[in-house]
Formats: sequence, C-alpha cells, structure tokens
Amino acid sequence: MATSKTSKTTSISMSVFEHAMRQFDEAASRLNVDPGLLEFIKQPRRAMIVTLPIQRDDGEWAVYEGYRVQHSFTRGPAKGGVRFHPQVTLDEVMALSAWMTWKSAVVGIPFGGGKGGIACDPTSMSRRELECLTRRYTAEIMDIIGPEKDVPAPDVNTNPQVMAWMMDTYSMHARQTTTAIVTGKPLEIGGSRGRVEATGRGVMLTAREAAKHLGLDLNGATVAVQGFGNVGSVSAKLLAEQGCKVIAVSDVFGAIKNPAGLDVPALIDYAHDNGRVSGFPGAEEIPRDDVLFVECDILVPAALESVIDGDNAHRVRAKIIAEGANGPITPDGDAVLNERGIFIVPDILCNAGGVTVSYFEWVQDRIGYFWEEEEVNRRLETILVRAFGDVLEMSRLHDVNMRIAAFMLAIQRVLEVTTMRGVYS
Repeated sequence: MATSKTSKTTSISMSVFEHAMRQFDEAASRLNVDPGLLEFIKQPRRAMIVTLPIQRDDGEWAVYEGYRVQHSFTRGPAKGGVRFHPQVTLDEVMALSAWMTWKSAVVGIPFGGGKGGIACDPTSMSRRELECLTRRYTAEIMDIIGPEKDVPAPDVNTNPQVMAWMMDTYSMHARQTTTAIVTGKPLEIGGSRGRVEATGRGVMLTAREAAKHLGLDLNGATVAVQGFGNVGSVSAKLLAEQGCKVIAVSDVFGAIKNPAGLDVPALIDYAHDNGRVSGFPGAEEIPRDDVLFVECDILVPAALESVIDGDNAHRVRAKIIAEGANGPITPDGDAVLNERGIFIVPDILCNAGGVTVSYFEWVQDRIGYFWEEEEVNRRLETILVRAFGDVLEMSRLHDVNMRIAAFMLAIQRVLEVTTMRGVYS
C-alpha cells in the first residue's frame, strides 16, 4: 500500500502557532484583563485529526492526514478555509484558525475562527482523486461542521469546485440541500457574486486607505506582489486599476520584473495559459524570492506564512506592506520593519475581504435572496474602510503599530461578548 500520510514536525525556529500566540500575547499584555479569560479565548476550542484513505487511479491506495481546528465560537459559528498542501500541519492549521477569530472580530462580522487542511500534493492528483479525497474529508468532519457550527471555505489549492463537492457530500448525508454549509461556492449553487475577487479587493481597499493615511498618491505608485494566485493576481489587477504601476510579481516557479510596469491583465492571461509568470514578454527574470526586496511603494506578500523574518526584513524596500497572505511576517521580522518605519497593514485586516464576503454569502444562502456584485462590493468597502479606521484609531490611542492595534481591537471585541455571555462551567 502506498502511503502519503505524514506526521510532520514544525520548524526548529518558531512554529506558526507560536508565531500567532506571540502576536496575541503582545497585544493582550496592553489590556487590563483577567489572565484566565485571556487564556480561555486564546486557545483553540477543538482540534480534529482524520485519516483519509483513497484509491488512486492506478489502483494503489494512499492514506492522507486531514485536520479541522475550531478556535472560537464566542461571536458565532467557526469560519475558515480548507487548504490542500504538502506542508499542511496541525500546528499551521491551529494558527490559521486563531487568525480567523481575530480577523472576523476586527471587521465586526458574527463568526468565530476555524481552519482545515489536508497534507497532500494536489498537483499530482487527478480530478477524480481530488473529488474522492474532498468527499472523504467532508464525511469525516461533518459531525463538527454545519451552517450554525462551522462553515468552511476555499484556501490554498482549493476552489469553488472543491466547495461544491463539500456541499454535496454534506447535503447527501443530511438528506437535504444545505448550501450554507460552505462559502466560496459556484454561483449556480448558492455562491455570492464578488466572492472570488473579495480577498484581493480587500487588499486593494486597505492598501488604498494606508496610502491615504501616509499621503501617498496611488497614481503611479509602484507595487510588487509575491504570489500570483487568486489573491495576488486580483490585488495586482485592482491596484493597477487605481493607477498603480505593478513592477514585479512572483509565483511558485519564479519571478519577473519590469520597472516600467507590467501589463497586469495580459500577465493574468499569460499565467493562466502557461501555468507560471516566467517567460512573460518584455519582463526580466529575477530570483523568485527577490520580489520581496524590490524597491517599491507597496509590497503585497500573498503566498504562504513566514516569508519575511528577522534575517531578511532589513532587505525589504517598501513603504507599505499589505499582507495578502496569513502570517507572512514573523514577529522578529515585524520588529525590524517597525524599527525601520515601514507601515504594515496586518493580515487580520488586510485580507479580511474574503471572510467578509463569505459572511455575505452565508447570509444570502440562509435568506434565499442574492445581491448584485455592485451591492456586494459596496458593502465590502463600507466594512473594510470602517475597520481600517477603527484599527488606526486604536493605534493612535495606544501608540502602537497597526498589527498590535488590530489584535487589541479583536481581543476586546471577543472579550466583550465572552463577558456578556458568561463562561459555562
């Protein structure tokens, strides 16, 4: 029997979950709150590990490991994506679920935090194999998910089709069509208009607000984007529409640069057709990771966690960092960047457009009435502009950076509800 099941250890340095907890502790230390209550809202409420056997197309059996972590239910059902990636670990999923709690609280939507993942390489799997794996995973976790319990969504290497399989599997077991079980679905089965672009649109909106705050004119402002998947490509496209000049982008295979500016719509088409940005006409090839260190006004890290750390943060040459990914900067990297005066729009604010429109989708599914895309985008802008203002006000009030301010605001909001509800014991 072939096996793909792994029990990976975290890195020798700080794990992703330790990274998330350090951010929490730094913000919490500035609040006058009972330490016991802080510990209660800090730790995940539930974590599930599942074993997922599927038969590959060649007849061999493979066994994968999947996870679902529910960090908080205090403000509403858990909410968060499901990622398929070879390096998925329980530690990572725990951290991501915690960030989802704070993300939902920062933008003021009635969700807690959840996250899921399967340690697999989807690029080596057929469509049938991916469907089998998705359905088995959904069946294994379905006792703890549901429209009022925990609502999954797309994440790294998952998409509307994966959500459709999850929704169908849940519905078959529930014996009724339950569209509100997941968000990020195709429009035909209860998806929301504007959902695919929502995270990238949120990056653009919060980067725009940061530029306003700093007095930076977006017309002609230079942008570098690390990661050219959904979030990175949409961020690049929308920032270009605001008048920005996108001068460098990267994907998992490589990076390109053109100081005169890249034609983003043409690059999106090229990447779709060729599976990579390398080779785009008129662009210079550069080492993949060097996109993080290109001199620019706005840097959008939109790939995976911990790409900027204490060892390389001194090489970053951006005025604004808009965190399209979750946790792209380690706490040690943060310290270096803050000392250098680089303005960071933290992930729990910057990429909250996805969960905000997921909330819209969940609402629309439950009432059975769907909004036009203009309405979705208008509501999203209202919420994110208000959230940016709330975080900026907290930053000024307590003389802290935007990340600490965002965590302080989120922790306060979760604590307020915790105190109102009381702690069942």
